[in-house]
Amino acid sequence: MSLPAGLRHALEQADYTYDGVARALGPVAHAALSRNETTPGLRATADGSPLSTLTRLWPLQAPVPLADAERALPGMVDALCVTGVLERSVGEVRARLDLRPYADENRDWWVLSDLTPGLDGAGVRVSSDHVLGISSASSSLAQLTVREPAGRALDLGTGCGVQSLHLADHVDEIVATDVNPRALWMTRLNFELNRVHETTSAEVCDGSLYEPVRGELFDLVVTNPPFVISPATGERLVYRDSGLPGDEVVRRVVTGAPAHLRPGAWCQVLANWVHVDGLPWDERLSGWLDGSGCDAWVVQREVADPAQYVELWLKDAGLHGTPQYAERYDTWLSWFEEQRITGVGFGWLNLHKVGEPGGSGREPVLRLEDWPYEVEQPLGPEVAAWGRRTDLLAATADAALLGARLVTRVDVRQETFGAPGAEDPEQIVLRQQRGLRRARQVDTVEAGLVGACDGDLTTGQILDALATLLDAEPPATREAYLPKVRELVAEGFLAPAGL
Repeated sequence: MSLPAGLRHALEQADYTYDGVARALGPVAHAALSRNETTPGLRATADGSPLSTLTRLWPLQAPVPLADAERALPGMVDALCVTGVLERSVGEVRARLDLRPYADENRDWWVLSDLTPGLDGAGVRVSSDHVLGISSASSSLAQLTVREPAGRALDLGTGCGVQSLHLADHVDEIVATDVNPRALWMTRLNFELNRVHETTSAEVCDGSLYEPVRGELFDLVVTNPPFVISPATGERLVYRDSGLPGDEVVRRVVTGAPAHLRPGAWCQVLANWVHVDGLPWDERLSGWLDGSGCDAWVVQREVADPAQYVELWLKDAGLHGTPQYAERYDTWLSWFEEQRITGVGFGWLNLHKVGEPGGSGREPVLRLEDWPYEVEQPLGPEVAAWGRRTDLLAATADAALLGARLVTRVDVRQETFGAPGAEDPEQIVLRQQRGLRRARQVDTVEAGLVGACDGDLTTGQILDALATLLDAEPPATREAYLPKVRELVAEGFLAPAGL
């Protein structure tokens, strides 16, 4: 039996899964570990069982007695030490790399990466080739990704291979790339440990951006690039620093993607971008997307001010409280001022290939919006539905839309606001309860239209009836509200029956 196969068997026998570890720790210790505190977890895992031993060894990063390690990992301790996963001293074993259980709603994995820094308030300094494990960013990208069957996928900047593990469930062929040799080594081990090659063809390639796949086409590209906005000076942490100034790496990812997308393919990016004084962020990013031949849905989730942003990433690098902290802080802020950067946005870029501009394909649709509100995960189905709605609207003439029988999304609720006892509300808001949880302020006609759309009457018939009820001219009402109908469909409040 190979080392990955033997290790997998031992982990399964010990129930070393996400749920198993959560049960072993209990809710209090599990919550404490999420805050990088291990003491409650050590108290909860003192029974010497294989599950407790593995939980202490990896998530809690504590030394364990050699005898306990041999029971939990029979016949493998020495081999794992040679591989560099563990280290052994007299009578004791300690982790050199992390091996963390990971799961979504469908299945479990194990992810090998570098150890999580900063447990119990320890220093956070990491090496320049540090390989990040499961993070909020990697989880967000996994939840954002469209999970429809696909032929080929590119995991650009794979890190330890988290995105590829998800892709293997619905993609026939995966290419995972990175510039960090240690990351590629860990990705290969994670593929073997999780039997990725049994369900899909998976290739691991060394190289920057699209260089390793020059001339190749894909049905899906996913990437969480090293997007930290900096002057690209000082020590470079490969998992977060591209070596390019500002948001240039994100621009290159976005502008380079269309050449590698088949018609109907997606490119999904989690990234930062700069806000430049005097230039709206959406206009700036639209310049990256013009002429791409792709529909694009860009969602800005939050904006950090320059000081807040610099503090975040200096602390991430373990520099807080060190002699060079103030100097690096000042240098970074000075560079922001020189570049007229007033803030840094964070969010998602979803590109959907529809055809070459100027050819037989339609003109692409660009939607860029701020949405800092709570959403329901996973959002992959919402992204896929946006792509279908955009295709449909682009192909539907006004006359056809007026003749369509639309249906209101089942989770839409109406809220009214106004003084108690008032005859008419001051505001009417339609709100989706699922997915993006989008809200839209509407007038009486829009509210009446959405309330009447059950697939029985056509859009034109409903608008005519509302016009008659409100003593308005039906032709004028159709003309005035047809753009609103398109917006309601584009935002997912309404859909043609059967879509």
